Amino acid sequence: MKQIDVEPVPPKTVTASSCSARNPRRAPQKHRSTTDLSSHAPPDVASLHPLPRSFYDRNTIEVAHALLGKLLVHRVPEETRIGRIVEVEAYLGPTDLAAHTSKGLTPRTRAMFGPPGHTYVYLIYGMHHCMNVVTEPEGIGTAVLLRALEPIAGIGSTTRGPGRLCKAMGINLQHYGADLCDSTLFIAQSPATDQPFDIVARPRIGVDYAGEWADKLLRFYIAGNPFISKR
Repeated sequence: MKQIDVEPVPPKTVTASSCSARNPRRAPQKHRSTTDLSSHAPPDVASLHPLPRSFYDRNTIEVAHALLGKLLVHRVPEETRIGRIVEVEAYLGPTDLAAHTSKGLTPRTRAMFGPPGHTYVYLIYGMHHCMNVVTEPEGIGTAVLLRALEPIAGIGSTTRGPGRLCKAMGINLQHYGADLCDSTLFIAQSPATDQPFDIVARPRIGVDYAGEWADKLLRFYIAGNPFISKR
């Protein structure tokens, strides 16, 4: 995978691994064409297994990059819902003024300070749920927000945007703190991840209150994918 890192003039491409610093540059970015993952057939549900804890227990930006193309799976009583992760946002802990953990350890942020590989689910505007994946060692307070999915199976509504994503997948506050390595809600390797794609980095959405952190390039999505929440 490559991250497209485009300056106003001229364009420049860098590898995803070189963009794992905690202070990414703030230049606006654009994307170029990539493989269309929407044409792949749904995977065999029985073959899908949770990613290991070690996947989450590392640098948050690395995890954010690695989540792209993976499958979010929710086994509910009547069906299994599956969506390919195509857009995420990284939140880098108490020093990140856009992160909830910038306010410290509270009953709300307890899960975000917890072990890696668990969920941090919260409610916004009293009606929309948002799901984050906790990263790095316990006590760090970092996570990756899931912003958009490409529907694969069992999804009958839009998955663009974190609130719609959770509604379509049946995720709510009952899933707060769920262990993604040992529950009916988990993230799995996708059979399509061997297909090459580019990663675009842009500023996060809806964090204007965060000062200079509002401009950090911490929203990542699969270039050219039609299911991202905002271009």
